[in-house]
Amino acid sequence: MSTTPSLSKPDGPTPGKPVAAGSSPVSGPSPGVPRDEELSGNLFSNLFKRQTTWIFLVLVVLVVFFGIQSGGRFSTASNFLLISQNVAVLAVIAVGMTFVIITSGIDLSVGSVLVFASVVSAKVMSSMADSNGPGLVILVGVLVAVFTGAAWGLINGFLVAKAKVPPLIVTLGTLSASLGLAQVISKGVDIPIGKVQALTDFGIYQRILGVPALVVVALVILVIGGVVLHKTKFGRYTYAIGSNEEASRRVGIKVDRHLILIYLYTGALAGVGAVMFLAQFTTTSIAGGTQTNLNVITAVVIGGTSIFGGLGTMFGTVVGLFIPAVLQSGLVIIGVQSFWQLVAVGAVLVAAVYVDQTRRKAALRGSRTSTPFGKRAGRKVIATDK
Repeated sequence: MSTTPSLSKPDGPTPGKPVAAGSSPVSGPSPGVPRDEELSGNLFSNLFKRQTTWIFLVLVVLVVFFGIQSGGRFSTASNFLLISQNVAVLAVIAVGMTFVIITSGIDLSVGSVLVFASVVSAKVMSSMADSNGPGLVILVGVLVAVFTGAAWGLINGFLVAKAKVPPLIVTLGTLSASLGLAQVISKGVDIPIGKVQALTDFGIYQRILGVPALVVVALVILVIGGVVLHKTKFGRYTYAIGSNEEASRRVGIKVDRHLILIYLYTGALAGVGAVMFLAQFTTTSIAGGTQTNLNVITAVVIGGTSIFGGLGTMFGTVVGLFIPAVLQSGLVIIGVQSFWQLVAVGAVLVAAVYVDQTRRKAALRGSRTSTPFGKRAGRKVIATDK
C-alpha cells in the first residue's frame, strides 16, 4: 500500500510530451462562459463556502449594528484601539490554543498558568528592582515567566503524549495545581510591580505608530503563529495529527514529540501573556485569570477551529477573538445590562459549535473517497485552507 497521498494530475500536457495535433494544451472554459468570468465566479463561490468568511461577515455586521445603535460612539478609533488592547493578552495565548485544538486536544490550564507565571515573575522583578537597572529586571522577569509557563506546558505535553492521559483530565489537573501554587507563593495576595516603572509604562502608555505597544506585540506573535501553522511542515503535521493521529504515526510523523512541543509552546505563550498582563494592569490578579482559559477557547472555536481536530486558521482565531470583545463593548455602550453580555457570548459559542458539527457531517457525507490518511483525514487536510 502506498504511504504517500496521491495528488490529482493537473490539467495540461505532461512535461516533455508533445501536444497532439488539434488538441488544446489546457482545458478550456465551459461552453458559452468566458474564461475570466468562470474563474471569478468560482473564486466568489469558494470564498463564501469558507466558514471564516461568514464569521468575518458576522463581525462586520456587529460593528455596523453597534455603530448605528450607539449614534457613532462605538465606531471611534479610540474605542477600536481599546478593544484591541483588551484582547491582546488573549490573542497571544489563543495562538497556542489554536494549535492545541487543531490536534483535537484542549488546554484548560492556560489561565492558571498565566496567573502562576505572573506571580513568579512579579516576585522576581520586585526583589531585583531596588538593586538592578530596569532593562535587566524586565529581561529576567520575561525569561522567568516564559520558562515557568513552558514548564507547565511540558508537563501537559508529556502526560498527554507519553502517559496517554486525556488532555481534558491532564489540563484540568494542572489548572488546579498551578493556581494553587500561585496562591501559596503569593499567600493569596496580589503582587504589584510599581517598582518596575519601565514595564508598566510600556504596557499602558507606549505607542508604536499610534498603536498600543501590547497590540503590536500580539500582532507580531499572531503573524508568526500564522506563518508556522499555514506555511511550514510543523503546521502541516499539526493538521495531519488532528485529522488522524494513528495514520500520522504510520507515515512517519513523530506524533508524541509534536504534541509535547505544541503544549510546551502554548505554555510559553501563556508566560508571555503573563508579562503583558503585568505590563497592562501593574499587578498580578489571582482571581482575574480564572476565566482566561474559557475566553481563549471560546474565541478559537468561534473562529472556526474544529473541536474535533484537523481544521482551523489563525485568521479565524483573530476574528473569533474580536466577536466577543465587540459584543461586550457594544452592549456596554448601548446600555445593555452586563449579564446579557455573557448570554450573548454563550449563544455565539453554541452556534459556532453547531455550525462546526453540521459542516463536519456534511463533509463526511460528501467525501467518501479513501486516502492514505483515511476518509476523515483526507477531508480535513484538504479543508485546512478553508
